[in-house]
Amino acid sequence: MTAPALHLYTDSSPNGFKITIALEELGLPYTLHHVRIEQGEHRHPDFLALNPHGRIPVLHDAGTGITLFESAAILLYLADKTGRLLPPAPAARWEAITWLMFHSASMGPLLGQRVHAECFAADRHDASVQRYRRLSEDTFAVLDARLAEREWLAGDAFSIADIATFGWMHIARIVEFDFSGHTHLSAWHLRASRRPAVQRGIALPQPATGP
Repeated sequence: MTAPALHLYTDSSPNGFKITIALEELGLPYTLHHVRIEQGEHRHPDFLALNPHGRIPVLHDAGTGITLFESAAILLYLADKTGRLLPPAPAARWEAITWLMFHSASMGPLLGQRVHAECFAADRHDASVQRYRRLSEDTFAVLDARLAEREWLAGDAFSIADIATFGWMHIARIVEFDFSGHTHLSAWHLRASRRPAVQRGIALPQPATGP
């Protein structure tokens, strides 16, 4: 049997879950390499040769020789490779890319900082916690308004914009950031969480746990 061309290097994190969800949604064969961040494996020379920033996920396509890091770039690559998970109509396609970039530039970094400040910082700084709570609530409100009249973030179909957003909303739910007041966002989260590929993706390489 021929080995899969796609090799995914990842750990149980919101950014990693984006790619396992996408690969499971697409049904693409791939080899999963568990990079255990808690054991410092992301700082090993072999991994740094793939991503000099030392962060997961990384995708290597042995069929094309292309290696990518940064989850948004990987999602775009997989969508381009398969012709799926991006709407075909130009307006909806660019809506999906716009919301993917909103996640990558705004929502994801803010939630990452909030998780650190609120759950993991050795010296808790209340002003920082309150700031990141306020800013993340602003992004929840933006998403809630976007989802008020649509099932998914772009067009009528589940896309890479939804996958990227779900990666961090899944972690927000695990660490008990309450977004239940945003009813449209909460309903979207429930719809996405019921997808079989999403359920498989958030269990790879192993489920995330709370702080």
